Amino acid sequence: MISHFISLKKTIAPLAVVFLFALIVFSLLIPFVSQYAEDIYGAVHFERGGQPPSSRHWFGTDSAGRDMFTLTIRAGLSSLKVAFGVVFLSILIGVPIGMLSGVSSRRTDEIIMRITDAFLSFPPLILPLIITAALGPSLNNVIIGISVSWFPWYVRIARAQALIIKNTDYVSISKSMGAGRFHIIRKHIFPNSAVPVIIQGTLDAGYAILAAAGLSFIGLGAQHPETEWGLLLTQSRAQFINHWWEGFFPGLFIVLTVISFNIIGDELRSYLNPKETTPR
Repeated sequence: MISHFISLKKTIAPLAVVFLFALIVFSLLIPFVSQYAEDIYGAVHFERGGQPPSSRHWFGTDSAGRDMFTLTIRAGLSSLKVAFGVVFLSILIGVPIGMLSGVSSRRTDEIIMRITDAFLSFPPLILPLIITAALGPSLNNVIIGISVSWFPWYVRIARAQALIIKNTDYVSISKSMGAGRFHIIRKHIFPNSAVPVIIQGTLDAGYAILAAAGLSFIGLGAQHPETEWGLLLTQSRAQFINHWWEGFFPGLFIVLTVISFNIIGDELRSYLNPKETTPR
């Protein structure tokens, strides 16, 4: 049973990688290869509005006559921008702070961790909602808002790794040879902390897409004529009963993308930390 499960994971993981790679490539190329590329930039064609999926419009058209296949594929670029932007910014802020906390004095460590806990005390979407509302609705502000809410998790991961690594023999030898705090972080702690950070970042990428879609759904994310899956879902609300395809395909791509990131993250964890996933 376990061997079948492991074999299935090894089969699905490459498919998840292929799906994400294809999504990136096609979302970049769609303005150049689609005959409905002008729909991406806000063109309307009311004469063909509300058409169901067909050989001419694979995902149908919305109420303004825009080709949903073109919009859905292009919207993937915005959603992936959020995924990679949030993970990058969260790591950029959280990892250095966590490493510094791990190698600092007990008092400094305590101050940093109490500030971190203050950020973590907010429910996952409340802080991004407040920050995005204060800065103004836009995709870039969504990235900032989610990153400010999520960087404390990377502080905790980096700190935990620093606490373990700073007590190893090779770090003690470096200290005896006069190595400073930042030298130890750069040469020893950072390289040995990369694996858990990368795994967490891969898993968080999918959740960032969900969070951004939620903020766009309530009007705080991407704004027309920009395309993003959450925004497409918002625009389909009034027509969903009669025109199910307007919300179905953006929602489907959100699900597939989040699952793909989770599969890749889980497979990375199994490969890089096999002891953690070995069946007992």
